[in-house]
Amino acid sequence: MRLTFPEGFIWGGATSAYQIEGGWNEDGKGPSIWDTFSHLPGKVANHENGDVAIDHYHRYLEDVDLMGSLGLQAYRFSIAWTRILPAGTGKVNPAGLGFYDRLVDALLARNITPYACLFHYDLPQTLQDKGGWLNRETAARFAEYAGIVTGRLSDRVEMWMPHNEPWVTAFVGYGMGTHAPGKKNMLSAMKALHHVLLSHGLAVDSMRAAAKRPIRIGAALNLSPMYPASDDPRDQAAARRFDTLLNRATLDPLLKGMAPQQESKVWNWLAGSFIHPGDLEKINRVDFLGVNYYNRSVARHSRLLPFLGEMVEKVAGSEYSEMWEIYPAGMHSLLTRIWEDYHPTCDILVTENGVPVPDTLEPDGSIHDERRMRYLQDHLVQVKRAMDEGVPIKGYFVWSVFDNFEWEHGYAPRFGLVYVDTKTLRRTVKDSGKWFAGLIRQNGFETA
Repeated sequence: MRLTFPEGFIWGGATSAYQIEGGWNEDGKGPSIWDTFSHLPGKVANHENGDVAIDHYHRYLEDVDLMGSLGLQAYRFSIAWTRILPAGTGKVNPAGLGFYDRLVDALLARNITPYACLFHYDLPQTLQDKGGWLNRETAARFAEYAGIVTGRLSDRVEMWMPHNEPWVTAFVGYGMGTHAPGKKNMLSAMKALHHVLLSHGLAVDSMRAAAKRPIRIGAALNLSPMYPASDDPRDQAAARRFDTLLNRATLDPLLKGMAPQQESKVWNWLAGSFIHPGDLEKINRVDFLGVNYYNRSVARHSRLLPFLGEMVEKVAGSEYSEMWEIYPAGMHSLLTRIWEDYHPTCDILVTENGVPVPDTLEPDGSIHDERRMRYLQDHLVQVKRAMDEGVPIKGYFVWSVFDNFEWEHGYAPRFGLVYVDTKTLRRTVKDSGKWFAGLIRQNGFETA
């Protein structure tokens, strides 16, 4: 059976600046919170960091050539704030803008459409020293930065995302503490999330004012369909609460202009200190929605936390990658839920989907990553299923084009279509990369 996608469907790949660029202190770049955090003992597996990463900063032409050889039609990359404004605000660094100038030109020369993301977790350390995303002023500084970059690149870049995964920035960085800046306070995480979302709204204004031609501005969100562990009403209630915390916390402000926590009197009392009148109206502006999907979530009642519940760590009988459960049906569940619950007037893109599984470089230089190919196929079947049911999905971006630095996990998890030797930095296209190239050429693939 052959699965064919509509003409004009966009096939792309994604990366982020800190995970691939390296050159962490070169050409005037200032320190980000990940430059600081990754050098702290015990924060990253094997004491690894992104100082060099895969050295994309120096090898971008080689990397763009590889993307061209795969036939990628679009490339989603992030811009390092501290390359542009080393102190987070103030004087612009021409060398930083120059790098992204050259990258965009190289992509366009190979007919690859650039999708620029302005923030992928790497806040300037100078702004963190002033409170980071807990400081409302950071949102204004972000809008300033967004306008500068848009003014420089918008003559060639139409598609923009101010933020990747605001929830992760806030909750993993300020609530769980496993990401930079390493804070552990859930109330702080809620405040940080609001300021990140507010910065999206403020950036929309500054970007449109600076743009040299019409641009489209969206958001890439980490979303996970939430399932109850059983039919027990208490498990179902826990799943609803976690869905609000993980999914609706970003979907409702961006697509509805409301905060889902308004259902709670306690939340209203807490949120009144940082949600100002008019904030939600500013946030509620997206031209497209980016969906990042990796795994589902399963929730159940907890005797220790009866007013919230707990997440099920391991589902019996499920297949797992090196990091998460593999659950392709969750892609369909998530996409159709967004469409049915929100009826977005904007396009929808799958802006991240991929899997970390062990890769072995064979003596002949090949990498036979059959599990990754199966993962991508199974998830694309679910994307097409949602499309056939009327969900307007316009494109699909693999995470990631290259093996890279995977935050607190270091370099062990490999997501790439392209294998990168961490010692030599040599690039090798995996079997999954060759398969994906064939998929793009044929705009579809044969299913089992």
